[in-house]
Amino acid sequence: MPTSHSRAGGASVCAAALTLSGLLVTGVLAARPAAAADPTDYQNVRINEVTSSNDDTVELYNAGSAAVSVSGWKVSDDSFSPQSFSPSSGTIPAGGFVTFDSPKGLGDSDKLVLYTAGGTVVDRVEWATGKAKPAMARCGGDGTGAWVTTTTATTFGAPNAPGCPASVPAASRVRINEVTSGDADTVELYNGGTSAVALGSWKYVDGDTSHSPAALSSASPSATSIPAGGYVTFDSALGLGDNDSLFLVDGNGTTVDSVTWATGGAKPSSERCANGTGWFRTSTTATFGGANSCSGGSGGSGGDGGRLLGGGGALTSGCAPEAPTGTGSAPAGTLAWPGGKDVTIADDVCAFTMSTGPEGRDLSGLAFDPSNPSVLWAAKNKNWLFKLVKSNGKWIPDPSWSATGKQLRFLGGSGEPDSEGLTVGGNGHVYVTSERDNAKNTVPKDTIMEFDPTAAGSTLTPVHQWDMTAQFPQLNTGSKDDANLGFEGVAYVPDGWLTANGWVDPLTGAAYDPANYPLHGSGLFFAGLEWDGTLHAYGLNSDGTFTTFGTIDTGKDSVMDVMFDAGTQRIIATCDNTCGETHTSMKVDSTGALVPDVTYTNPAVMPVDNLEGFAIAPASTCVDGSREAVWADDGVYGFGPGSSSYGHALYSGTFPC
Repeated sequence: MPTSHSRAGGASVCAAALTLSGLLVTGVLAARPAAAADPTDYQNVRINEVTSSNDDTVELYNAGSAAVSVSGWKVSDDSFSPQSFSPSSGTIPAGGFVTFDSPKGLGDSDKLVLYTAGGTVVDRVEWATGKAKPAMARCGGDGTGAWVTTTTATTFGAPNAPGCPASVPAASRVRINEVTSGDADTVELYNGGTSAVALGSWKYVDGDTSHSPAALSSASPSATSIPAGGYVTFDSALGLGDNDSLFLVDGNGTTVDSVTWATGGAKPSSERCANGTGWFRTSTTATFGGANSCSGGSGGSGGDGGRLLGGGGALTSGCAPEAPTGTGSAPAGTLAWPGGKDVTIADDVCAFTMSTGPEGRDLSGLAFDPSNPSVLWAAKNKNWLFKLVKSNGKWIPDPSWSATGKQLRFLGGSGEPDSEGLTVGGNGHVYVTSERDNAKNTVPKDTIMEFDPTAAGSTLTPVHQWDMTAQFPQLNTGSKDDANLGFEGVAYVPDGWLTANGWVDPLTGAAYDPANYPLHGSGLFFAGLEWDGTLHAYGLNSDGTFTTFGTIDTGKDSVMDVMFDAGTQRIIATCDNTCGETHTSMKVDSTGALVPDVTYTNPAVMPVDNLEGFAIAPASTCVDGSREAVWADDGVYGFGPGSSSYGHALYSGTFPC
């Protein structure tokens, strides 16, 4: 549970980029991996204005919240290969513009395609005869509006509003309103105008440049007209992928609207919020043929550090999100997150509301099951254990184990363990740490409990329990806050890794020899102390005793979770906003000691919250060089009230293999 870390110094507040759009609107993202030369946030750049007369000038707009370099970028039309251009500036500031003259003349009826230096398609626009004279501009919002012939002089380098007509033509008010890349690949169009629009000659095409546009009239069902304020739906005959685009072109060949989405962004569907006008976001349910629900979400352009894809849903009765506390600075030398920039909300809203409070929050420790990576174990404070499985891209309680989790007790079946951290041991059992008994929350009770997850019933009692409370007298002050700063995380570390890396046993001063400890099993357990960020190594013996192997400094003020990652061959100590949302890898150095190796921040798109749980999927799950990383926010606060992350506990991203 979030606590006020009274001992932590510093009052700096870490800022996080708030980017809640599930989709990038009115751009093209080629359905292939971006080239290595692609700059950060290139997807936020839009063709915003173009003229096919005099100098054939083009304006680009950056819809994101970070500057984007356009060095080495190229353009093409419908008859020549991509060629370099000379922009007015090599970098487009956030919310800013650059202009350039097209390297080859643009015709009355033409097309302009924008590429990164690596050859990735960024955006494109097509126009019919006369549409780009004097200029063709996005009207109704720079970077997002409908393409319309301007009625006044061009506005290159400035917002388009002064050059836009007072009334956008009816055809230009038809918008792609909802799309799904599921089994049916369904598309919904919405007419925001006051008159019907004939669609008989209109076409659509996806992001595959080898595909020819398909006619709406030949779609299923056939789309030939759309009433004022009404909808038309059809199934794409071209197929829509996880990472794809959709372009809508009128009968003259002029681009009307387009949308691009990231992997998973159109599953189950994605919708404009507000209906017909706003940014796209991932929706909880499809609403084809009717107004978009837009429940629990808010829009925004792709921004600094990636996209946080919305979850949606209203808070349930009893769900009580809690704002983060204890924000501090990251350790010196911290590096940027090495995995993917994009993060997805990975649970249903208020999914962990239980009969014991605080309701809807306090999900803490996380651990993938090494023998079954499709299972994610989660510990919730106030004595609950969850077995989570994936369903439609979200982690949900496994209904075959318990749809509502199982309640934990101390040895003998008593008490309410303040369950914080967990790990899976070499025997397949789940080991859970507790800081105190919540029935007596001013008294520390730092224990590690071993549970057999195959045991029947809705309540689990330990197979074994080890109590280390006496080792931490600084927590026994009579204060519930101090009692709540004990064992926050734990990791099982195999003996094989310790011996292969030459770890020196602090008790003998020689290389660690597991045979010296015949009752400890096949590995040691490293518990993270929230009080001061140290790790404490234990051999947990089958007779209920334990061996203490000493204290390891992580270089952090606090530790919220601990894991062993066989992929990187490191022990990872995680800290929440207390230490700038960071993860420190621990290695065995040349002297045989465990020491900090490298520290990473979270992806920039993540909220700065009490993110107390962290787990990386086993290397066996790697796809295209990445595997899943999952975070738990025990305050379910997200970016606060009104955001699509409010009320959610789990976030999913990627980490290198």
